[in-house]
Amino acid sequence: MERLQKVIANAGVASRRKAETLIATGHVTLNGKVVKEMGIKVDSTSDHIEVDGVPLTRERKVYYVLYKPRQVISAVTDDKRRRVVTEYLGDIVERVYPIGRLDYDTSGLLLLTNDGDFANMMMHPKYKVDKTYIAKVSGLPTADMLRQLRKGIVLEKRKTAPAKVKVISTDRRKNTAIVSITIHEGMNHQVKNMLAAVGLPVTKLKRETYGFLTLDGLVSGEYRALKPIEVAEFKKIAELNEKPQHKNRPKLSRHD
Repeated sequence: MERLQKVIANAGVASRRKAETLIATGHVTLNGKVVKEMGIKVDSTSDHIEVDGVPLTRERKVYYVLYKPRQVISAVTDDKRRRVVTEYLGDIVERVYPIGRLDYDTSGLLLLTNDGDFANMMMHPKYKVDKTYIAKVSGLPTADMLRQLRKGIVLEKRKTAPAKVKVISTDRRKNTAIVSITIHEGMNHQVKNMLAAVGLPVTKLKRETYGFLTLDGLVSGEYRALKPIEVAEFKKIAELNEKPQHKNRPKLSRHD
């Protein structure tokens, strides 16, 4: 027996969090009856589950990396009819959804899957999967600004984890700079808000890496399937990072 939201996520309909929203808003039926109760346990082999009238089927688990263009929504649908990331995976028969999101005006590396457990693992900050962004900012970074970012920034009454940050280039005439920043959390607009908080508003943003994955071999709008060894490596990294670190033991490699 498994929780209903987990079964829906594992069927590739949506992430576990989105599955909870679908349940709460009456989009899910169990054996012909609408259920809104969270945490109900079901047997996916015998219970009949439908989402918006479509029966759940077990799909093979798939994993893709997309070079997301700017001005594209990190979603499966959009009520404003803007372009969504799944349109770039037109020949994929499985129902995949993005792992996390990149802002509409942010480009770069985005993962998509129909594996709810994998998506949850990649998004949860306790697994500490690093993501590196390249940002063009207004203003010239100072040593104090970089020090604040490396210590963590208070956003919405919560302090972020320390970021890895370095200046790639500066243009004193235009008063702009290019910086690299690496985080493992996923708060809304986190990179933009962290940089803005120290006086460096972002004018352009791109996600360059996700863990050990890069955009090598892809141009904007292209995608590829993850290799089984890459999926296994992510699971290995998450497992290692989930274990508590002891002060008298060396830190484990993060592969980033």
